[in-house]
Amino acid sequence: MPYAPRGGPRPSEVFARIGGDEEFYVGYFQQPGRAEAEIEPDVRGWLAGFYAALSGDAAPSPDGGSPFFVPRGGRMRDRFPDGPPPSWLTEADLDVCAAEFERTGLTGALNRYRNADRDWEDLAAWDGAPLTQPSLFLAGERDASLGWLADAVAAYPTTLPGLVSSHLLDGCGHWVQQERPEEVNRLLIAWLRALG
Repeated sequence: MPYAPRGGPRPSEVFARIGGDEEFYVGYFQQPGRAEAEIEPDVRGWLAGFYAALSGDAAPSPDGGSPFFVPRGGRMRDRFPDGPPPSWLTEADLDVCAAEFERTGLTGALNRYRNADRDWEDLAAWDGAPLTQPSLFLAGERDASLGWLADAVAAYPTTLPGLVSSHLLDGCGHWVQQERPEEVNRLLIAWLRALG
């Protein structure tokens, strides 16, 4: 995800305004138990669809809408493409991920999204502060977050003055580590060596 410093209105207020007649996925995740009720009856199927929907080789959703927006009264999975998981997601990897979420439930993972307002409050002393540490930005050129956060990326000279390098991975979606593990590892290792 593109870096953006703390600032602006409370995140939950921003999430509520995104999407018009539909709900932005982060807003959809806010109510405890709601997303869990959708996901937990078929964790493996939901994960396969979610990975496919945000992949660089994603097929269109059945209704042509974005998987990041949930129709009012609908489910997030209604926007996942039909068909098999993406080629980079092995059955064994999907089995491992599904088994862990079946064991633990999804609440812990979803609480990360539910904590956005608390993070915003806790970080008030650093409102607008740049990230000055040496940094590297990697993203898939087909990741939709680059569009939503285009202003954040454009502000990197100010917000990320320690940015050493930035790479957009051609044809890649949101899951850069999984979609392009060799390329991501090569870029990370080269960046770490250059910090030496």
